[in-house]
Amino acid sequence: MTTTVGAPPAHSTPAARIRGFLTSVMTGAALTAFISGCIAQSVSLVVIGVALLPAYGLLYALVTYRSRARARAVVVEPHTALAMIESLEAVGGESSDIPVRFDLTVAPDDARAYRVEIRQDINLVALPDYRPRGIVVVEYPPDRPLKVRIVKQPTAEWAERAATASLDSVPGPAQKEETPASCTGCLLGLLGLLVGVGAILGIFHTEVFNQDKGTGNTTSSVSSTDSSSTTTTTTVTSDVATVTVGPGESLLDPGALQSAVESVTQDGDNRPALTVVIQDTRLTVVFAPNDAKIAGFDPRSLPYTRIPALVHQAENTPGIGTVKSWQISADGATGSVALRVIAIGDKGTATLVADGQGKVLQHSGGS
Repeated sequence: MTTTVGAPPAHSTPAARIRGFLTSVMTGAALTAFISGCIAQSVSLVVIGVALLPAYGLLYALVTYRSRARARAVVVEPHTALAMIESLEAVGGESSDIPVRFDLTVAPDDARAYRVEIRQDINLVALPDYRPRGIVVVEYPPDRPLKVRIVKQPTAEWAERAATASLDSVPGPAQKEETPASCTGCLLGLLGLLVGVGAILGIFHTEVFNQDKGTGNTTSSVSSTDSSSTTTTTTVTSDVATVTVGPGESLLDPGALQSAVESVTQDGDNRPALTVVIQDTRLTVVFAPNDAKIAGFDPRSLPYTRIPALVHQAENTPGIGTVKSWQISADGATGSVALRVIAIGDKGTATLVADGQGKVLQHSGGS
């Protein structure tokens, strides 16, 4: 049997490369939008980052639906051919079937012969049937000629052909079954990621790089006051404000919490808050972004006079032991405020839930 030396056709197509490039663009854009949104505290960018890939996947599925349906409707029979074993080597295994590395010269009837290296499990009993220069029957998908598999029980016709055939070797090296991604494909993938990153940074550069400009609410400052041995540190950064009182002081002291809240809401713009967290010496206020469609609540509306009593009630929950720390969180993204008090003791934890007026709705924990 005469064979013509050559190489199998490449599996990568321009359409596949374009799809890979577009996927890389969308991946880069989605990751950049999500990360930039988290850093810049932009809800719109975070939403874009979360929704971009699912939207692209849905669009891709709709566009390629017909071609995929046609592909499923067509039953593609594998190609059968003869191959000569150039060399073989057992590469491990302790069971009856061991993986064997084959170096084959594949000679299709209607194409040029080529050299390929594969790995296939062979039973120990049948291993002596495979030897260098031996002829075997192989199968492979029409569009993936490197995905060769030895047919262990060929039909009578192909078994007779294998017994009488004589093939010429194709000069090496053998191509591997799983060909690594081409340099062009890698470059296209990297280029796609860069294009996606550049697109997001270009379109939303104002939000990403200049979120401090034009808002009047995003500043970064630290101020300390010392009056009558009272030290208070106030920090306002972007949409988060913190107030820390000095040693020996507490936000539960009369008027301390109200003064702390007023110190970060005195700029006059009345921005609503999403969350207010109160600890013994630290207040944290998370304001709603200017462009966010969220109701929020006025942090100055908190029931200041009820908060010490709520903390006291949580700390005195039976069974939690000596209280080591406590925290109050006020959440009101929908405009309705809910207070949650947590007291952590050396024997357990107590949780208390109250409404915006400080009325206890639920009390749990302890014994």
